[in-house]
Amino acid sequence: MKHLLKAKVNDLYEFEFEQKQIQNLDVQKTTSGAHHLLVNDKSVTSELVDSDFLNRTYTVKINSNLYQVQISNELDVLIKDMGLSLSANQVINEIKAPMPGMILDVMVEVGQEVNEGDNLLVLEAMKMENTIMAPRDAVIKSITVEKGKTVSKNEVLIDME
Repeated sequence: MKHLLKAKVNDLYEFEFEQKQIQNLDVQKTTSGAHHLLVNDKSVTSELVDSDFLNRTYTVKINSNLYQVQISNELDVLIKDMGLSLSANQVINEIKAPMPGMILDVMVEVGQEVNEGDNLLVLEAMKMENTIMAPRDAVIKSITVEKGKTVSKNEVLIDME
């Protein structure tokens, strides 16, 4: 599996790359919290200035220039194409299956506190493993699925408080 990612920079430029390419970058964290990269034999200094994990948008400072970056993975693109994008100001209490598939793993328990971005479960759909993450800080109220169960599109998987 390639794990294709897309990045849109300053709403002007679009890039596609694989997770493997990121892992192969020559990156060193500096003492100031920035990162030093070697890109095409050139030295680059980068720093994460701001992040909005829910919307996957980031402000990155590279060699004193600021860039607005939006990252999306294959599942994000599929969800957007299906017209299921979520509004950022909605309070999400139900985690629903974005597509039909099979639950490979449930990583949380009822009563557990989760933070935005924590892994909740893994859904296999269209021969891809998709990790479903918490959209906000919450407490798990109920879990309606279990490992090995097949689910249909929009089926409620987890209720949160």
